[in-house]
Amino acid sequence: MPSKAKVRLFAIFATAFFVLLTITLLFSSVNTPDILATHSEPSQSPQEPPPEPTPVPHHKPIPSAQPPIKDNFPLTASALPPPIPFWNALPANTNVPQTPLLIAFTRNWPLLQQTVVSYITAGWPASQIFVIDNSGTQDSNKRNLLTLQNPFYLNYHRLTAVYNVTVLETPVLLTFAQVQNYFLHLAIKHDWSYYFWGHQDAVALSDETYTDPETGAYKSLYARVLDTLAETLALSYSAKQKWAIRFFAYDHLALVSREAYLSVGGWDPFISYYISDCDMHERLAMADYRMDDAHVGTIYDLSTSLDDLLLLYRRSDDRENLNDEDLSRRGIFSSSAPDISPLGALGDDGFYALKKTLDDMDRWKNDNKINPAGRNTWQARQQGGQGEPFYYDAEGFSQAIDMANQNGKRVYEQKWDGGGCGLSGRGLKATDAWRVGPDPEPEPEPEPRSKRRQSEDLVA
Repeated sequence: MPSKAKVRLFAIFATAFFVLLTITLLFSSVNTPDILATHSEPSQSPQEPPPEPTPVPHHKPIPSAQPPIKDNFPLTASALPPPIPFWNALPANTNVPQTPLLIAFTRNWPLLQQTVVSYITAGWPASQIFVIDNSGTQDSNKRNLLTLQNPFYLNYHRLTAVYNVTVLETPVLLTFAQVQNYFLHLAIKHDWSYYFWGHQDAVALSDETYTDPETGAYKSLYARVLDTLAETLALSYSAKQKWAIRFFAYDHLALVSREAYLSVGGWDPFISYYISDCDMHERLAMADYRMDDAHVGTIYDLSTSLDDLLLLYRRSDDRENLNDEDLSRRGIFSSSAPDISPLGALGDDGFYALKKTLDDMDRWKNDNKINPAGRNTWQARQQGGQGEPFYYDAEGFSQAIDMANQNGKRVYEQKWDGGGCGLSGRGLKATDAWRVGPDPEPEPEPEPRSKRRQSEDLVA
């Protein structure tokens, strides 16, 4: 028996030992890391996706480079210009009425300078000329922050200190119609009952072959403007019909009645550029205002400039052709003035040469056979100004203007139910604006009764 007890006890201990060993092994397999695993390669984290490439915008082709523009009146960079031709100057004791001439500028300084100089040399008093800086660059031109290749550059110092004209700045870039309403604002502010306005791409030239029919004496362009003004303001002129505008070569130069323009509500600001003149003039015609032409000389419409504006003074820079004796007796108008040719004579060959040059320049702009690129290429001739205040891409500016122009035409068509001028010829009145629409479609004529009965029989 004792031996059996020992066997049983040993079996119990063996079983207990086996159970304990089994539990220990199970526990160690769960909590003890695999020895082989500690020597395996470290696991790699999931691979991050590569960074996306930086977007690169696709640019349009670079526009063809334009040759840099040059100063078309280099003399005035260091000296005063000569006196205007004496035959275009009014006598000192002449009582000159107010003749404010407003010229708006947006871009292309050489053309503006040519326009201003042409009016001055045609006799217009510089004190009566107002250049409106509508470049949209705030006071940048006044502070001389822009350069000549910038389309919006304007030589503020030369206009005011050399030519003695007045420069006014618009607070923001204005459209053509808004500029016209700004002119009206100035007329109210300065109490002008009338004013003149002109294009910045025009040249005024006195006709040196003209003589007054009554006196037989020569009269300059400006003297003839004064005659036209006196005729227009005379009571007899508007006794039967009030006047609104006098056209000199259409509106390349125009005389405006402030009262007439205000009475029809001014210019439509939503018809921003082309055809805005049609809208304005048609509304004046609807209000029975008088609008007549007048001729006072030649007003050219140009897209290019003379190489040297001394030609408008009827002189030229003649330093290369002067001998020592000539050089010693020059200095006509200031000690620092360069040597220039002497003044020509009234109606001489110099006048005809200048007139032919300007005739050719006018033809170049307005004849599509000669200039297939179009009459407004001058507006995008300058392409510089990068990095200067209020810089705007020159090509983009032209495209934006064209888009605004097209939208203005659509406004006009909606306003008057169609495009083109000649609204009064369609029987329209001012009160028809935005109320007129296409004619209704005519109603179909009823079928004869016999045909209706036949169709009804077929249906039945």
